[in-house]
Amino acid sequence: MTSSFHDTRWTLVARSRGGDAEGRAALSELCAAYYAPVVVFLRRDGREEDVARELAHDFFARLLEGGAMEGADPLQGRFRSYLLAAVKRFAADQRERVGALKRGGGCEQVSLQSGGTDTEPGLQVEDAKAMAPDAAFDREWAVTLLARALVNLEKALGDEGKAEHFAVLKPWLTTEADEQPQAVAAGQLGLSEAAVKVAIHRLRQRFRAAVRAEIAQTVSGPEAVEEELESLRAALRLG
Repeated sequence: MTSSFHDTRWTLVARSRGGDAEGRAALSELCAAYYAPVVVFLRRDGREEDVARELAHDFFARLLEGGAMEGADPLQGRFRSYLLAAVKRFAADQRERVGALKRGGGCEQVSLQSGGTDTEPGLQVEDAKAMAPDAAFDREWAVTLLARALVNLEKALGDEGKAEHFAVLKPWLTTEADEQPQAVAAGQLGLSEAAVKVAIHRLRQRFRAAVRAEIAQTVSGPEAVEEELESLRAALRLG
């Protein structure tokens, strides 16, 4: 592992095993980053929204307990993969516990809503084409990671005194760019259209670097960044 990857959040978490303040802070930050993907996984795994959020809180509370990361090893893979395996085990254990408390031979009872309204049918049927839980987790991870990278880039440009620059050119980092001519941005920033094209190119480069930096916090080394970038692209194509 190269020195530049020595103190990523993932390696801090695995090395500390939840035992020191630095490792716990790193784990807490990762938990915050992965909360939405875990909720989406639990939703796609059959839970209602409120239940999924409550279970996600319970899941991360366990991870934040001392010793909960004993099996974590960054050399064995990505934090994303470790967390997905962990939440799948958690979900299976939770379902088994619920089933054991119910009558009917431990079988989980499924409640079907009835008495629908004019705007909502009484019987909720699962969409056969809906995204599988694992795929939903990966796609939400990708969306969340891009959002975090965007926030980091916005903060960096704000610290450089370029908050307005970022605000005007941000649409060219998203799908909103088609709705705004570059000439309008040029007028807002007092630049030529040629200068705006260069500024957009540089902003995109910085955004890609911000995405890479965010990914680098959750993998074991630089060689894994490219693999995780491809996973991110694949996840985004799922939507």
